Amino acid sequence: MSTIKFGTDGWRAVIAEDFTFENVARVAQAAADYWADHPVEGAERKVIVGYDRRFFSDRFAQRAAEVFAGNGYQVTLTPCPTPTPAVSFAVKAERAIGGVMITASHNPPRFNGFKLKSHYGGPSDSATCQAVETYLDRNAPRSMPLAEGLRSGQIVQRDLRPAHYAALKKLVDWKLVARSRLRFAHDALFGVAAGCFEQLLAGTTCRVTTLNARHDVLFGGINPEPIEANYKPTQAYLRRHPHDVCLVTDGDADRVGGMDGRGKYLTTHNLICLLLHHFVVNRQGRGRVVKALTTTSMVDKLCAAHGLPLVETGVGFKFICAEMLKGDVLLGAEESGGIGFPGHIPERDGIAAGLLLLELLATERRSINDLLGRLEKQFGPLRYGRIDTHFPLDKRVALMERLKQAPPAKLLRSPLAEVKSFDGVKFIAQNGAWLMLRPSGTEPILRIYAEAQTDTDVRRLLRLGVGLTRGV
Repeated sequence: MSTIKFGTDGWRAVIAEDFTFENVARVAQAAADYWADHPVEGAERKVIVGYDRRFFSDRFAQRAAEVFAGNGYQVTLTPCPTPTPAVSFAVKAERAIGGVMITASHNPPRFNGFKLKSHYGGPSDSATCQAVETYLDRNAPRSMPLAEGLRSGQIVQRDLRPAHYAALKKLVDWKLVARSRLRFAHDALFGVAAGCFEQLLAGTTCRVTTLNARHDVLFGGINPEPIEANYKPTQAYLRRHPHDVCLVTDGDADRVGGMDGRGKYLTTHNLICLLLHHFVVNRQGRGRVVKALTTTSMVDKLCAAHGLPLVETGVGFKFICAEMLKGDVLLGAEESGGIGFPGHIPERDGIAAGLLLLELLATERRSINDLLGRLEKQFGPLRYGRIDTHFPLDKRVALMERLKQAPPAKLLRSPLAEVKSFDGVKFIAQNGAWLMLRPSGTEPILRIYAEAQTDTDVRRLLRLGVGLTRGV
């Protein structure tokens, strides 16, 4: 039997190696047994199952649905590839005990994954995922064939997107966006959000150009992640055909990235800060701001300027979700482009983030570059970089320990001010520059992050980070 371990966001593995129908059934049975032993007051014995556009995702989702039905759960199975936030929204709206999304998000095309959602409509926390692991193989999978489930009504197939769209229209100032006459592009990166903005904004004055929309299980040869390396064809298109802005969503549409209307790269940090500004200044919002520790320090400066409490978490939206469930959160954000909003679900939602960015542009009637320039003038320039390098799983514990015990004395000639080690190791200099090394929770990869005032200094920090890994 293959070993199944939940990482930062679900269990992921290579299709046909460890991600097999047998193993999906094992995990589904473990989740079914866990939920049976841990009922939630007010939640029904119901499970929502969705899937993305990856190879055989529909078949893997069907297998999971058959197992939940075989264990006596009422199952709602999406009939087509569906955004992760639509699945999470359905879990909460329909008072389900939980949900499953078959997706490997931004991972290479050969991977697939099993994301577990809890009754509150967000990612299951680490304790729940670890508990589900302990249920693996306690019972052999019990299953009800899909055809039988559909005939009996134990399994229902229903498109979850319309209800999610309706909720999004209530989240934003819809009338303002609808009459804004914005002309924007959407790079779907071959993922499930293809067509979503067109459907949402049909009948409005907005004009939407959707790029990379076809269903391609190889994602056009990229990993469907909102990073600049994946934007080159769209950047070339925007130089020839300017728009007001270009929004980008990842493979399962729970994260957002972007470019300006001529293809200039916007970091996820840029978008997070723009949205935080919008929520505080234009929406007059108050509350705690929650960020993962790999997120830009400009968030810290914004919070200090507006007197907002800031909470820093480990990497993984489940940690931000836990804070959102406590209440009084204005915005929750992570470096990878996952952003959660009050009055919605405790889940990152790339489509919601995109609409709220449109609301910002419709409100201020200024270009996105003007808005960013204003933030930089107020809080100073900050540049960011990240590299992902292969690193053996069996050596990451030793590396993290060595970094904690022997940190560099300086970063960019500035003395070290602080070391944070609750998720990876982050070095912070007195001048505000920082360098962080963190092993991926899902792959044999070491992520090295850096932020400083110039691109040159960021490159220097990243080289230092690579040097720190040698000799382990």
